[in-house]
Amino acid sequence: MNSTHQGHQGHQAHQPRNLTEFGAGARDTIPMMIGAAPFGVIFGTLAATGPLHAWSVQFMSLAVFAGSAQFIALGLIAGRASFAVIWATTFIVNLRHVLYSATLAPYVAHLPARWRWTLGAFMTDEVFAVSYAHYQRRAPGETGPYYFLGSGVSMYVNWQIWTVAGLLFGSAFPGLQSKGLDFAMVATFIAIIVPQLVALRFVAAALAAGVLSFAWNDWPYKLGLLAAVVVGVAVGMLLSMRAKDSTDSRQSPAQRPTQRPAEMERAK
Repeated sequence: MNSTHQGHQGHQAHQPRNLTEFGAGARDTIPMMIGAAPFGVIFGTLAATGPLHAWSVQFMSLAVFAGSAQFIALGLIAGRASFAVIWATTFIVNLRHVLYSATLAPYVAHLPARWRWTLGAFMTDEVFAVSYAHYQRRAPGETGPYYFLGSGVSMYVNWQIWTVAGLLFGSAFPGLQSKGLDFAMVATFIAIIVPQLVALRFVAAALAAGVLSFAWNDWPYKLGLLAAVVVGVAVGMLLSMRAKDSTDSRQSPAQRPTQRPAEMERAK
């Protein structure tokens, strides 16, 4: 009886802390939400004048929840591209989320699978930037899922609201997409990327992708953008591998970290 009562008290004690972490994640995402608002309105406005029904556009935001992929898919649909082209293009554009997941994996690996799947569904560029900045201040395994969840849920709700706003009121503002509001998303991505440029390999990857995406902008079906992303990722991975090999070669065997018995057992 006492153990049950103590367990109940422990659960109650954790609830305020979980809510605090959830609120902190949502609060820290507010600047990103402001930047995404015009982007969502423009998407809804463009979609309202396109070949899709309003309900299918909103369903795209609900199910896909990926602004850049949704814009690209909308353009391809309007251009009557085949399903295979639309699928392949959006798949490649969203491959960057694999890199995001790999970066955050050490911080969420201790969570149950249901939590990892849930958090993965809310992953966006903005949520990654906010969550990674939070996790970097803590050792892997020390934090729960609620900060990440607060950031993801707030960004998700924000995207739905502004998509609806664009669908309902976009027709009242013709040419909205040409008013320069899309620069808000550019500024948001700059805010995401610049703090990550803390090493030469990151700068090189960003420069390679940026220069090539501009040079290959005229390629059909956004293939130039996709190719630039692939090259940027390849440059970053190559330089990261070289940096790791260089570090290992400078360390003597005594300086290299050794595996604890438990880690050796897992490696086997």
